[in-house]
Amino acid sequence: MFGFVTRRDHRVMMRANNWLPPRWVRIWAMTATRAGNGWLWYAIGICVLLFGDRNRFRVVGSCGLAGGASVLLFMWVKRLTGRKRPCEVEPHRWANLLPPDQFSFPSGHTMTAFAVVLPVAMIYPMTAPALYFFAVSIAISRILLGMHYLSDVVAGAVIGAGLGYVSHLALG
Repeated sequence: MFGFVTRRDHRVMMRANNWLPPRWVRIWAMTATRAGNGWLWYAIGICVLLFGDRNRFRVVGSCGLAGGASVLLFMWVKRLTGRKRPCEVEPHRWANLLPPDQFSFPSGHTMTAFAVVLPVAMIYPMTAPALYFFAVSIAISRILLGMHYLSDVVAGAVIGAGLGYVSHLALG
């Protein structure tokens, strides 16, 4: 199974790193990745506090708990696995971002995105389409920019969603 995933990851990485997408895709990928650096989560938290209903403190608490747990967990797992980033294995054709850390698995941007958006979407379902669009955009951007393999972002999304759900239950 590991060999199957690795081969698929390598194939997707080669296509992403060698593809020259239209300018709008490059702008979207860079914007999504930058949004996932943290400022978007603070902006969402401020909006929830300002415009949310009586559940706003619970939502922000769940997001903070899930986001904090996400950061601690991905930092630990990355050091444990030590997987090199795709941009270190194969040069990227157009992206020249510096990776935020040395290791690839799992995607911290993706993990944190799903950990934060899930509690908000569960309490305020009308925001779910926009929030999941942001989270998926961040995940895809990490692949397109040569920062992560497909399995890195899938694992990040699953773990992040789990953290978001557990934090929602814990503060529910």
